[in-house]
Amino acid sequence: MPSDTTGSWTPVALSADLPPGTVMPAWTSAGPLALWRSQSGRASASSARCPHRGMRLSHGFVRGEALSCIYHGWSYSPAGGCVRIPAHPNLVPPETIRVTVQEVEEADGIIWVAVGQPETKPSRLANLIPLRSLTVEAGIASIEAAAGARTDTNGLFDVPDFPWVRLLATEQVERTLIHILIEQDRSPSDRITASRVAEALRRQAETRQTEIA
Repeated sequence: MPSDTTGSWTPVALSADLPPGTVMPAWTSAGPLALWRSQSGRASASSARCPHRGMRLSHGFVRGEALSCIYHGWSYSPAGGCVRIPAHPNLVPPETIRVTVQEVEEADGIIWVAVGQPETKPSRLANLIPLRSLTVEAGIASIEAAAGARTDTNGLFDVPDFPWVRLLATEQVERTLIHILIEQDRSPSDRITASRVAEALRRQAETRQTEIA
């Protein structure tokens, strides 16, 4: 996603891919994250590693309203503060033990994470619903060349010959995450077609990336 001096939003995952009580890795231009959803349904984005021993928090687990590290079980709230250290059950963790958190918004079935301090909410995806996500081992330039289309300021681009399909792209390190979007009320066969079109585009983009590497 493009950014400006005040900040921007990155579409890191589909809401459907993060059910309550789960955690997954995610990425923005600010670096890797642990994206998790509490049992009550709140989505949060925490820094990638536990401050205790540096274990990846995306390898951890969610218990109630806290994200716990899989190594020693240190647990963190959605606000980032440490709320439990199992080795010292009677200790109230000091305020200095915390992980960095980033603002999260959910809209139209997409989970967006803020980079910096955006002045507005994420862009709405009028009349579009998410179908699935896929990772392309290529940069956005190779994907645009393969598609014959350019991304707009929101990271959206059209698929030629399929006007009811749009792709939402987020460039990561040496790869691109694409969310496949389709118009509402499309038939099951159209959903299959959209998925196959995106997969074909992925193969073409990865071939182009290999040729220029």
